Order: sequence, then C-alpha cells, then structure tokens
Amino acid sequence: MKKLKNKKVYLGIIIVLLGIFGCAMKSHLDGNGQAAPGGFYESPVAANNQAPAGEENNAESGAKATATPGSDGKPAPGNDSKPEPAAKNAGEKTSAGSGITSGLSNDRRGWGLKRNTLHQQPDMPSSVTAQLSRHGAYWIGSPDRKVVYLTFDEGYENGYTPAILDALKANGVRAAFFVTGHYLKSQPGLVRRMVDEGHIVGNHTENHPSLPEVSDEQIEKELRMVEERYEEVTGGKDLKYLRPPQGEYSERTLALTRELGYHNIFWSFAMVDWVPLPGGAQEAHQTVMDNLHNGALLLLHAVSKDNAEAMDKMLKDIKAQGYSFGTLDDL
Repeated sequence: MKKLKNKKVYLGIIIVLLGIFGCAMKSHLDGNGQAAPGGFYESPVAANNQAPAGEENNAESGAKATATPGSDGKPAPGNDSKPEPAAKNAGEKTSAGSGITSGLSNDRRGWGLKRNTLHQQPDMPSSVTAQLSRHGAYWIGSPDRKVVYLTFDEGYENGYTPAILDALKANGVRAAFFVTGHYLKSQPGLVRRMVDEGHIVGNHTENHPSLPEVSDEQIEKELRMVEERYEEVTGGKDLKYLRPPQGEYSERTLALTRELGYHNIFWSFAMVDWVPLPGGAQEAHQTVMDNLHNGALLLLHAVSKDNAEAMDKMLKDIKAQGYSFGTLDDL
C-alpha cells in the first residue's frame, strides 16, 4: 500500500514537471508552432516585407472613382503601443531597414472616393483620413477655403506638356508634376522648365510599381533613383512629395516612405483622362468644373490632348468661380 502511494506521488511530480516544460516551450513558439526569437509572438507582415515585385510600367495609369476606399485604419495586431515615427524635416532623407515597418499591415489598398454634384468635398471614411494624417499624407485641403491644388502625373511625354506649361504661366498658376525615372531621362528640358517656372516636381518612382508589392529595399531604390536623376537634371535635392503609382498603398508603404522623407499625395478628384475623352476638351473642362470643391486636390494627366486644349479656359473659369490656386507646400 505504501509503495502504491509513493508511485502516485512520483507520478504527480512527473505530470507537474511535464506541464511546466510544456508551457515554457509554448511561450517560445509563434502562432504557427515555429520558434520565435526572444520568446514572443510578432505578427507577420507580407512575408517580412519581401513581397514579389509588382508590374513595372513607365506608361502612366490612373485610378477610377470606383476604386476601393483605403484601409480601416486599425493598428496591426500586437502593435498597439508602437510609437509613430518622428516627423521629418523638409528634404531630410534617411534609409530603409530601420525596422520602422515591423508589425505594420501590408494589405494593399486602392485609392477611391465618393463624388457628389453639390461642390462639396467627397466623402471619405474617418479611419482613412486618420491613417493618412498619422503618416503625413494628404488628399485634400481645408473645407473652409476656396483653394484648388493642381497636380499632374508624368509617366511619359505625349507632346502636350509644353502647352500645359504655357497655360499655367499665362495664368500665373503653379502646379505639381509627379515624374517617373523614364520621364526624367527622356525629357530633362521639360523638367528643368517646370523648376524654372516655379512648379513643384514630385517623385512618381523609377519604374511605376505598386508599392505594396515590392520590398522596403526596392521602394527605397525606386525613390533614390529618381532623386539621383532629378539632381543630375536640375541640380536640386528638394524632392519631398510622392504620388504612389496607381494610388496603391498600405500602412507599411505610408510609414516607410514618410521615414524616407516623403509626403504621400493622393487626390480628391481624378478622371479617366489618359485616354481620349468622347467629348474632347469640352468634356475635360466641364468635368473639372462640375467637381470643384473647397480644398480640391486635382489629379490630371499631362498625356491628355483634351486637358492641354482645355487648360487655359479651365484655369480662367476656376478663378472666375472665386477659387484661388495653392501649392502642395501650402498644405
């Protein structure tokens, strides 16, 4: 009887020891049963940000108004206490690889918004505006001021940018031109003219990839190559605005590009103008006029003959409606 009791005691001790050992092992495993460094679980982000490279395309593309609105703005799991990166000074550049994107969602989001015919600012979920604000990104100006911000995307030259620049100069309007590496290489004279006439030149990446589809290192390379080409062409080092190709982004890309010294610039109005419009220049003009609103950040494509032919009348009529033009620096 005594031997039986001793066996039960020994068995109990063994069970307790096995339980302790099992708990220790479990605390050192992640959600997939794989050993996690440091014994804690860290939520994965797009296979450690090594997403496959996206389609590279020097020709421009744009986002239709029916694109999916941005993210829900919620912090990534396990990252509630992660501090936001410190705001960068204008023109300040850092390097990727600092761990700034660790734990951030890389869910790809397309830019979209809901228009209205009342000349009011488009609807946008508060979660999206909060997320953009956290990372120094902009899509619209103040709802209380009749100011318009005019921007153009330049993937390649179609022969119409000189006419657009002529109209801007004649009307005393400064705009922003987002250029790719291809554009800098093929049209250095036009880029120098943009700078000389007081316009802002922005970064549109070297090869126009969807940023959530490429790694942190590749994003930095895409931006740095444009910076190098821009400095060779203009002597300037003042690129600080980025238009993400195709309007596609993620929490990761917003954080990373801000860390690299950029403000992401989206838009509150765009149209499918990189192809000829059925109504030509009149349709381009009327569509813009119908969608004017306080703080409008307009995205137009300079490859459009319709935009070029409508530009002078468009600028004059925008002013006639009581609007003034601001620059991205005013944001």
